[in-house]
Amino acid sequence: MSVAIVVHGGAGTISPERIGTGMAGCNEAAQIGMRILEQGGTALDAVEAAVRAMEDNPNFNAGTGSCLTSEGNIEMDAGIMEGHTLQVGALAGIELVKNPIALARLVLQSPHAMLIGRGASLFAEEQGIAFCQLEDLLTERQYNNWKRAQAQHTTEAEDLFEEKKHGTVGAVAVDSHGHLAAATSTGGIINKHPGRVGDSPLVGCGFYADANAAISCTGYGEDFTRLTIARRIADAVGTGKTAQEAADEVIAFLGTQTKETGGVIVVDKHGNTGQAWNSENMMYGSAQNK
Repeated sequence: MSVAIVVHGGAGTISPERIGTGMAGCNEAAQIGMRILEQGGTALDAVEAAVRAMEDNPNFNAGTGSCLTSEGNIEMDAGIMEGHTLQVGALAGIELVKNPIALARLVLQSPHAMLIGRGASLFAEEQGIAFCQLEDLLTERQYNNWKRAQAQHTTEAEDLFEEKKHGTVGAVAVDSHGHLAAATSTGGIINKHPGRVGDSPLVGCGFYADANAAISCTGYGEDFTRLTIARRIADAVGTGKTAQEAADEVIAFLGTQTKETGGVIVVDKHGNTGQAWNSENMMYGSAQNK
């Protein structure tokens, strides 16, 4: 049975130097997940490990390196799903946790499907998760982005920047048993309204996995939510489309329904992969063993 993993580090208009760093980080994360798969590990373990690596990489907007809300806090979202069981764990608005995807995995293993804000923090305490300080998550780049947005008194902060990036990380994988999993994590958008939640932690929108395919998305979260982009791709694969055909088809659909941009990564139960985007760039990496 083929094993495969694809990861992404966000899409948008990204400067050349950031593209290089981001692609290197994606490839490193893909190799971390691939080692788990080659050793007989589960797709769920692989996507969690890959996303955790990107959360620890300050070059990505997830975990360390997350952007700030308009109030100067960091509120993170994450989701993870196992295809053959349809088990899902998601978090929205979690603060002061180094690796939201690891906490989302614990939600998946609990009776819950999604926890938010204070309740998510209480669950983290119950699970023995150590909290960090804001300074542990904050990077100079994101702090400078926030100060610039604050000076303009706008919540449409991305319009202020030459580099316009949808900052999300994600991973999809299929293991040696043909089981699929998907995971997504994000710090959201620069200077976002407190409590704003995009597609990243919403099942069927920013991530999805079933018996046929696993998907992770990056883009303008409100539109990916309205259009349930991840589930549309899974359904397309379920009707016989290849992973690449499904990715291309749904990104084209996104383009007909909205002016916003983004990208997707897909893997199917046979180990076929796909990635598509309608933004200028998308950072991604992959590894396969057939």
